[in-house]
Amino acid sequence: MAAQTSQETRPHVLLVMVDQWPGRLLGAAGHPVIQTPTIDQLARNGVRFPRAYSECPICIPARRTLMTGTTTRTHGDRVFGTVNRMPALPTIAQCFRNAGYQAFAVGKLHVYPPRDRIGFDDVVLAEEGRPHLGTVDDHDLYLADRGFAGRQFMHGMNNNNYMFRSWHLPEDCHVTNWTTMQMARTIKRRDPTRPAFWCLSYTHPHPPLVPLETYLAYYRQLETDPAFAGAWSEDEAGLPQPLRMNREFYGRYSGPALAEIRRAFYALCTHIDHQLRVVIGTLREENLLDDTVILLASDHGDMLGDFGLFAKRTYYESSANVPMVLMGRAGDDRVGHHRVDDRLVGLQDLMPTLLDLAGIRIPQSCDGISMVGEHRRQTLYGDCLENVSATRMLHDGRHKLIWYPAGNRVQLFDLESDPCELDDLAAHADYAETRTRLEQALAEELYGVDLEQGWVKDGRLTGFAVPPYAPKPDRSLTGQRGLHYPQPPEAAQDVTVGFPQ
Repeated sequence: MAAQTSQETRPHVLLVMVDQWPGRLLGAAGHPVIQTPTIDQLARNGVRFPRAYSECPICIPARRTLMTGTTTRTHGDRVFGTVNRMPALPTIAQCFRNAGYQAFAVGKLHVYPPRDRIGFDDVVLAEEGRPHLGTVDDHDLYLADRGFAGRQFMHGMNNNNYMFRSWHLPEDCHVTNWTTMQMARTIKRRDPTRPAFWCLSYTHPHPPLVPLETYLAYYRQLETDPAFAGAWSEDEAGLPQPLRMNREFYGRYSGPALAEIRRAFYALCTHIDHQLRVVIGTLREENLLDDTVILLASDHGDMLGDFGLFAKRTYYESSANVPMVLMGRAGDDRVGHHRVDDRLVGLQDLMPTLLDLAGIRIPQSCDGISMVGEHRRQTLYGDCLENVSATRMLHDGRHKLIWYPAGNRVQLFDLESDPCELDDLAAHADYAETRTRLEQALAEELYGVDLEQGWVKDGRLTGFAVPPYAPKPDRSLTGQRGLHYPQPPEAAQDVTVGFPQ
């Protein structure tokens, strides 16, 4: 538990969230194509955690984990409850405010109701066009002020598929530019007598894939990297059912079509990286940078065609492994610089880490641990979805076991020898002991319907028989947005966006 630090000596804190950004998509991580000079420099200025994971790689559950420092078991959502209110737990924003900080958020929060400030003094909101949940967000209001009321999605692209085109409105109307501008102004409007906690939350590179033409043109000059494929992913009939459902839902892309999708996605990443420079430049010119802790992370990644899969909701590296870069205040030896820390961390650890660095007591409700402390976890558990779509994960820092209860399918990967997860070792005799150990550890983590429905017997994973699966029509075009002026009627429903359960 962190010792209390006086308000006069506490650092400012900037938490930067990106959405659906795989951990390997950084120049600092050795990616052969992506251009991320700003984040790479932050990594050199501090520490990068290559073994960082989203415990539940779905937007809303992941953000509940991040904002409360708790796991799905504690905060109550591993499905994507669009109208679930935040649990009665201390939030990171409230903890900072209780310690005398001013706390402001700009961008995506993904809570219900959308204007719930979850402990922040104020939130300047961009919620990806969800007026049906009860509010017009601040980005939509800005578009109206610019003469483009309701036209955010007139590009025709979708929040949950992989069509792409360049942005259709002026650059300042792009949500990445708008979010940057709003955060820079928020920093300039701070109370100079108190430390600040800022949460800067970009909505991209999550689809819709609508980068600025400048960035799309840049990546068209580059040969993109191929998607991963392994023998286990080529066996169509033998795939776990959730993976077959993913392929059916998102469709299949290969060759030039897949390369163009990845270019559009990378363009959104580099756009964010460049805009982040404006925020850092603002901190520097306001004489705040040396006294500011910066932590960058994503809620989850995106498969981007690896193994024929797209989006999130899986525990392969492209989906569950996330970028995690921490830069301490100048001279903070607890963080250091030019460091790579291979400890196993999750999103539950962000809140205790930032509170720790600010000298604020970590609430007992937190399941996570400080990433700059001496204690290191031995395993990390993940759980995502329920029923036929359920997936569970147990990671020991080197080996990752993935369990699909439907059909009782187990996969095992050795990330030290096979970082791209090309070889499933679940049936390999040399890994039998490792598989048994991880299965037993996983069984001990299970709760709720997993136990109630008898997926575990005598401490052993047994799962359940795979039910028949037939594709369903997608009459909504995956929740396609339309013209948002006049505002669509409110129709808040507790639904799961994505392939059917």
